[in-house]
Amino acid sequence: MSSARKLRPAAASRSAVAAPPIVTLLSDFGERDGYVGIVKGVLLGLCPTVPIIDLSHEVAPQDVTGGALVLASAVSYFPPRTIHVAIVDPGVGSARRPILIETADFVLVGPDNGLLSLAADRSPLRRVVHLDRPRFHLPAPSGTFHGRDVFAPVAAHCARGVRCAEMGSTLAGFEALALLEPRRLDDGIEGQVIHVDRFGNLVSNVRPQDLADFRDRGLSISICGVQLLEISPHYSAVREGKPLALWNSWGRLEIAVRNGSAARHLRARSGDRVQVKLRK
Repeated sequence: MSSARKLRPAAASRSAVAAPPIVTLLSDFGERDGYVGIVKGVLLGLCPTVPIIDLSHEVAPQDVTGGALVLASAVSYFPPRTIHVAIVDPGVGSARRPILIETADFVLVGPDNGLLSLAADRSPLRRVVHLDRPRFHLPAPSGTFHGRDVFAPVAAHCARGVRCAEMGSTLAGFEALALLEPRRLDDGIEGQVIHVDRFGNLVSNVRPQDLADFRDRGLSISICGVQLLEISPHYSAVREGKPLALWNSWGRLEIAVRNGSAARHLRARSGDRVQVKLRK
């Protein structure tokens, strides 16, 4: 990381609002180092009254898909005009673009590597901006810390009232994260684990609509050689230490272990197959 730089706010294009919008932060920085605090310092240096919410800083390092899923799960629960800064950026300093996505309900700021794409689908798109105007960045941005030098200053200026369209050149689109769709079988579907959360729960790409043709009939769920004979209504539907399947708060089929870790219990990980079939 390079040395600190003096903050120089760019002039807002209109009067600053009395109450700035909320800024949320999501990253893979963790809490051991000072990166999260530095990003907050830049935000507050440029917009001292901005409310900052930590969405998560425990995304697995370089896990763009995991970060995208967490971000998409959250954006609908914040007030209108919220600015979401997401930093899971293994390509920082490379040719990947720093971007801003403005939707009808919120603003997303981060790298153009698919991280913002699932969240962007939650609201009608207004514009996509390439953050290529240095006056909205810190001077001489580092090639390793765009969260501090580009994304935080842009979010602060946006919170102060600078219009999104002024932040850079208009883009026709952005990099979209391609989640695999479940594969149709003769007697069911085959999906895969796409995320493992802090509890060891295995989140799959299977959604209720994927099972619409089978919903009223007996199902079995198989993963890593374990077969579950129903989709449970909640985590307490089985005895402690037993695996179960249920629809989680993201609306996806999840394999869990009551009061335990399904990832450890089943020796499972992202990419493992999840089959949902009609019981014979």
